[in-house]
Amino acid sequence: MGSASSVYRVIYLDIDGRIQKVVFSRFCSPCNIKELLCTAVGLSRNTNISLQDVNGAMVSIDPTMPHNSERAPYRVVPQPGGQLADKEELFQNVLSQVAEQFSRAFRINELKTDVTNRLAMLEKRVELEGLKVVEIEKCRTDIKKLRGEMDSRNNSTFLDDNKKLTPRRDVPSYPKYRLSQQTVDALRKPAFDIWLWEHNEYHLSQETVEALRKPVFDAWQWEHNEMLSCLEHMYHDLELVKDFNINPITLKRWLLCIHDNYRNNPFHNFRHCFCVSQMMYSMIYLCSLQEKFTQVDILILMTAAVCHDLDHPGYNNTYQVNARTELAVRYNDISPLENHHCAVAFQIFSQPDCNIFSNFDPEAFKQIRQGTITLILATDMARHGEILDSFRQKVDSFDFTNEEHATCLKMVLIKCCDISNEVRPMEVAEPWVDCLLEEYFMQSDRERSEGLPVAPFMDREKVTKPTAQIGFIKFVLIPMFETVMKLFPQIEEVMVQPLRESRDRYEELKQIDDDMNEVQKKNENLSTAPRK
Repeated sequence: MGSASSVYRVIYLDIDGRIQKVVFSRFCSPCNIKELLCTAVGLSRNTNISLQDVNGAMVSIDPTMPHNSERAPYRVVPQPGGQLADKEELFQNVLSQVAEQFSRAFRINELKTDVTNRLAMLEKRVELEGLKVVEIEKCRTDIKKLRGEMDSRNNSTFLDDNKKLTPRRDVPSYPKYRLSQQTVDALRKPAFDIWLWEHNEYHLSQETVEALRKPVFDAWQWEHNEMLSCLEHMYHDLELVKDFNINPITLKRWLLCIHDNYRNNPFHNFRHCFCVSQMMYSMIYLCSLQEKFTQVDILILMTAAVCHDLDHPGYNNTYQVNARTELAVRYNDISPLENHHCAVAFQIFSQPDCNIFSNFDPEAFKQIRQGTITLILATDMARHGEILDSFRQKVDSFDFTNEEHATCLKMVLIKCCDISNEVRPMEVAEPWVDCLLEEYFMQSDRERSEGLPVAPFMDREKVTKPTAQIGFIKFVLIPMFETVMKLFPQIEEVMVQPLRESRDRYEELKQIDDDMNEVQKKNENLSTAPRK
């Protein structure tokens, strides 16, 4: 058991010539420590403050701040302005998330209304246009068939007006966390101090730990701070923190900085970063990669996954090059986004508080840096054919001890994880298609307004969800995952088979869309044909 001094920290403040002793838990967050200091000096708890030593030097306000003595007390200095910035930013983020949810709900209702109106229009035309009996019966048969197909889709996609709303899928069916026994005991006592209770006092539940290791994990059920906790758990669970002597506080700060450097894009955002990292984590377990790779390789795989889309602007490389953006000019049109992601990642590592590699010697850090850059650059889809062809040449005689073979496999693994959404269950994967199309349409609208070429797969007037996914699944995802399956047969059931089912589902949806268009075209021809 640790002593009380190892749990609590003591500092001394100079308050108008009076020495004030302040005691706080080493588990306190910087925010709670700031509030405690504000209370001690009689300021509002939301006041923005700084802490200075007797020489006027700034002191970091966090649980690791240096001890002082009554002879050398710290001084709390209020800072002008900026008190509400964090809360306003949080409020704006909440509003954005609420608006996004409403937007999705309205889009579903609009689609349902549109389909209903189109079918009603067909029925009206059948009854009012005085068509031949044979044509009427044919159209009615087509309409009945379409209604049946739409009803089957409604069961999983839309809500009937006469049905009760089912509970939202905003939490998993298992408990996310468990409290430490120490906290459970403390909660039973009247003297429980909520101000000393921190996130560290609870842990991921065993159900969460097991779910994180599976490709079916649903990240939509988790908030950003919870996903950060899950990422932190992955680094501990893979024993990367222990094996490389990573400071746990530095790991937390690094992950927070990573989170802050992902933009709020529809698709390329922090949740996408988490999904790619979680899929990498699940593949490490599923394929027993820790038995085949070194721990340095595992560290590179996880870190590259976390960093692979840092500061993504929401517009792809094609736009960067065609618009001659600063990134395209800086990187000579060669993978401008991926080069930028690498640069931002190592700018973060250059900050001592966020450098999880601080205990590595220069040669080891050089290896980590080169490996991470190689994997992030491999996520440029322009290099997809080149990388997959190289892996196909090696897979039948693959040698894990061959550095070139191992590097090629790691490149393919991060590519698999980067575009792995369709591996997950339909209810998890399909919202990502909406997010991706939203980002594509933002780009095509901008390209059109700037007089730049517009890719057909990004044009809102031409692309549909089925057409966007069928070719990608058939010609990119399935061939790549089937090639990896030659090396790891265990992925067929949990990764390759879901991809095949997703392909079949989108082909069925496309057939329904084609049938609807055919019926509509036939009715238009019949309505314009001369009557006898």
